Amino acid sequence: MPSRTPVYVAGIALAVPVVLPLLVFTYARRGPELAGIPFFYWYQFLLVLVSVVGTSIAFRMVRVDERRRREIEGPPVGRKDQEPRA
Repeated sequence: MPSRTPVYVAGIALAVPVVLPLLVFTYARRGPELAGIPFFYWYQFLLVLVSVVGTSIAFRMVRVDERRRREIEGPPVGRKDQEPRA
């Protein structure tokens, strides 16, 4: 049985961009400004980038884990909703 560690790490990578905006104390201030843009706005933009990176990492980790699992266990058998791939 393959390790489930990549799935747990993927969950953490997805949790970070969800939890950071909930921590209001991290962005409830006026400064510092970046090129005249108040902190709140560029922090929110930074969170968008963190979300993209976290989602990409999680997607790739789960995809690699799924491939490994299928190599070890084989493809699902008896599922009528999936057509065989060429």
